[in-house]
Amino acid sequence: MDAVVKTLSLSERRNAQAREPAPTDRPTQEQAEAAVRVLLAYAGDDPSREGLVDTPRRVAKAYRELFAGYAEDPAEILDRVFEEVDGYDDMVLVRDISFSSHCEHHMVPFVGKAHIAYYPRDGVVGLSKLARLVDVYARRLQTQEAMTAQIVEALETHLRPRGVAIYVSAEHMCMSMRGVRKHGASTITTRFTGIFRDDPAEQVRFMSMIKD
Repeated sequence: MDAVVKTLSLSERRNAQAREPAPTDRPTQEQAEAAVRVLLAYAGDDPSREGLVDTPRRVAKAYRELFAGYAEDPAEILDRVFEEVDGYDDMVLVRDISFSSHCEHHMVPFVGKAHIAYYPRDGVVGLSKLARLVDVYARRLQTQEAMTAQIVEALETHLRPRGVAIYVSAEHMCMSMRGVRKHGASTITTRFTGIFRDDPAEQVRFMSMIKD
């Protein structure tokens, strides 16, 4: 499969930074539950019936988990770099990082996998940190394109690698559950920086490794 090469422009960098959540006064639990009751009634059901009476509380609790990424800081996840790697300077790849997120347009899920590689400069981070970084951005209201750019931007800013490559594939429920209702359609986004951007052979190597 041919990779689409995209460079991270200055405007895209600024947009990614602008999407970082600003401090705000979070509504109370009671306000959130009241909003859910309104939506249940809007859907045509009775929020007071037995099966739904506890739903507002459950939904508010679930939102805390589903959108926990707003309370997490990528800098804290990538703050520790291991320099004693015996001079290792080749590609580090973590593939098949499963994630689930929510479309910011319809607030329905999209689920998929991310594959991330980088060429270290001053050291490496723990492998689990890349998976955690994906979750930080996935657990927010998102578009796949923005999430892809934000992950790369965080790695570039806090790790300063010689290059980053990312490949994200996901199925969007806003496309399969509603609208055109095309089940099984997948969306793919890629981004390459540094060595990966400048050397097409490195892109080919990355793509072959994630498909191996």
